[in-house]
Amino acid sequence: MMRTKIALIRFSLLVFAVAAWELVSYSGLFYEEVFPSIVTILSELTNLLQTSEFYGHTWVTLFEVGAGLFFAVSLGGVTGIMIGSSHVLHRGLDPILVALATTPKIIFFPIIMLLVGIGVESKIAMGALSAYFPICLSTAAGIRSVPQVYIDSAKSFDVSRLQLIRFIYIPAVLPELLTGVRLGLGVCIIGVLLGEIKISNQGLGFMAIEYYNMFNVPALYASLIVIFGVAIAINLAIDFILSKAVINR
Repeated sequence: MMRTKIALIRFSLLVFAVAAWELVSYSGLFYEEVFPSIVTILSELTNLLQTSEFYGHTWVTLFEVGAGLFFAVSLGGVTGIMIGSSHVLHRGLDPILVALATTPKIIFFPIIMLLVGIGVESKIAMGALSAYFPICLSTAAGIRSVPQVYIDSAKSFDVSRLQLIRFIYIPAVLPELLTGVRLGLGVCIIGVLLGEIKISNQGLGFMAIEYYNMFNVPALYASLIVIFGVAIAINLAIDFILSKAVINR
């Protein structure tokens, strides 16, 4: 019953958004080129999905997002466990990480280009940098929330620090880590798209900005729908993994 209500709310919101868009489109309040009808956008989307160029741009963006998220999870998970399990590291580094997490990552893009160039590597690095902080901070917070009795019980068996991390910290922090991955995904996509928009000749961000430069607004909206759909699909996959992790905790 609850799922039906949720689905109904979402469907109603979608219908309202489409109806409002169509109303604005036909009202004459804005230029028709700026607010094309939904039919025009869907027609352009259909044409877009039939081109091989579109799939090439999509795979480039998916690769960049996937690689960026992989590096962010690897580095963020490890450093989050280290910071969360050490009182000294937490007191010393947590304020710095929090401050950097709120800093717009685009300001680091020139440095990234100097370090790794302007190719695909710069977009991967931008995505990884954007996603690193929520993943690291969520993991560290999860480690800090592990009940002390679990740690004391493990230490009473004279376990090593590596065993403590492997058998106590990692299983306990998995849901928090996946929550951080979910948060990091959004900013990873933003980081990659910003990189593609700023300097690139491939990817969905490049494709969108090219349509903007040509003032092909229906195609621009169609490409944004694709980006939105890709983000939703990845987010749903992470939600599924997260729900399984919480159930099996």
